[in-house]
Amino acid sequence: MGQTFAEQILGHASGRSDVQAGDMVVVNVDLVMMHDSLSPSIIETLHNELGAERVWDRDKVAVVIDHVAPAATVRQAEQQQHVRRWVAQQGISHLFDVGRGISHPVLIEEGLVQPGMLVVGSDSHSTGYGAAAAFGSGMGTTDIALALATGQTWFRVPETVRVNAVGNFQPGVSVKDFGLWAARTLRADGATYQSVEWHGVDFLSWRERMTLATLSIEVGAKAGIVAPTGLGAEHPVPEWLRVEADASYSRVVECDLSTLEPQVSVPHYVDNVVDLADIGRVAVDVVYLGTCTNGHYEDMAAAASILKGRRLAPNVRMIVVPASSESLHRAASDGTLATLLAAGATIGTPGCGACIGRHMGVLAPDEVCVFTGNRNFRGRMGSPGANIYLASPEVAAATAITGYITHPRNVLDSTEQAVFA
Repeated sequence: MGQTFAEQILGHASGRSDVQAGDMVVVNVDLVMMHDSLSPSIIETLHNELGAERVWDRDKVAVVIDHVAPAATVRQAEQQQHVRRWVAQQGISHLFDVGRGISHPVLIEEGLVQPGMLVVGSDSHSTGYGAAAAFGSGMGTTDIALALATGQTWFRVPETVRVNAVGNFQPGVSVKDFGLWAARTLRADGATYQSVEWHGVDFLSWRERMTLATLSIEVGAKAGIVAPTGLGAEHPVPEWLRVEADASYSRVVECDLSTLEPQVSVPHYVDNVVDLADIGRVAVDVVYLGTCTNGHYEDMAAAASILKGRRLAPNVRMIVVPASSESLHRAASDGTLATLLAAGATIGTPGCGACIGRHMGVLAPDEVCVFTGNRNFRGRMGSPGANIYLASPEVAAATAITGYITHPRNVLDSTEQAVFA
C-alpha cells in the first residue's frame, strides 16, 4: 500500500519506512518554532519543570516576535525583553524580531522550512508550513519545551483527507474562496486529528498555498500539506516525498475552481460559509487585510489591482498588515503599497496584528469587519459584540470601495475583469 504525505514524512522522521495511519511513532523534529506570546511559559517549563539547561540544538530553534509586535504594553515589552535575553544566552541562531513578520511565512522565506521536514510550533497555525510541503503542527507549552530539550516528540500517525482541485479560478475568485469552500464542505470537525492534503493547485505560489495550509486547522486537522509539485528550485523536494497513487484516504472531495463563486464565512464560526450572493447587503466599518492566511504580497497586489484609481467608501477604515517584511518590501518596490495608500488604506507593522485581538486595529462593540484572516470567533479581534466576516483579498478590496460586502466583479468594468483574470 502507498503512503500519504503525512505517513511518508513521519516515517522518515522516525526512521521507519512502513508507517501507516494509526501507528504511534517517536520522531526527530527538524525545527521548533516559538513566538513571543508563549515563549516565557515555554522557557520556564524547559528550565524549571524539565530541568534542562540548554536547548538540544541551537540551530534548529526559531524564535519569532510577531503576536504583539511592537509591544503594546509595558508587560509585553518586558516579556519580549526576557525572550531576547534568553535567545542570546542560549546562542540560538534564529531570532526574528519586531517587524520581520509572522513566523510561518518568515521561516519559509528564510529557507528554514523545506519539503519533507517535520516542524512543530507554539501556534495552532503551524499547519502553515505545509505550504512548503512540510508536516507542520501546533503544540502547547509542555510539548514544545520537551521538543526543545530532546529534539523529539511523538505522534499518532494521522489519517488523511484529500482535497482535489480541478480547473482554475474565474475573475474575482481566488485561493481563499477555495479554502473557505473546503471549510464549508468538511465542517469544523471534518478532519479532526487528520492530515489534509491539497492537490491540483500547482499554479499557486507557496504564499498562496499557505492560505490552504493555515485553514487546515480550521477543519480540525493536525497538519495541512499542499502537494509539492510546482514549488520551484528554491524548495527542493526529496526523492522519497511524492504522490503515491495507491495511498489510502479517509475521505476525498473535489472542487471545480472554474465554477466557484466568492465564499464568505459569516459570524461566528469559520465553517459557517455561504456564497457571497446569498448574504444580502451587509454594511461594514472595517476592512482588514493581513495574517498568515492572506497578508502576503500576492494578497496586497490582488487588493491593489481592484483599488487602483479608487477611494475607500466614506466611514470605512481599511487596515493592511503585511505578513512579512519581504512581502512589504516587494509591495513597496512595485507600486502596490502606493496604490493601497492612495486609496486610503493604513499600513501596519508586519506581524499578526489584530488577529488575536490584542493590538493594532481591535474592534469595538457592534462593528462589522471583513477580515482576510482565518478565524471569526466571537471576540477574536476585540469586542465580543463585533461581527467578523472572513473573505478573500479581492472581496475585501471591493467591499472597501462600496462600504458593504461586494463581489469584485461589481466594481470592475469588463476591461479590468479581463486583466484581472
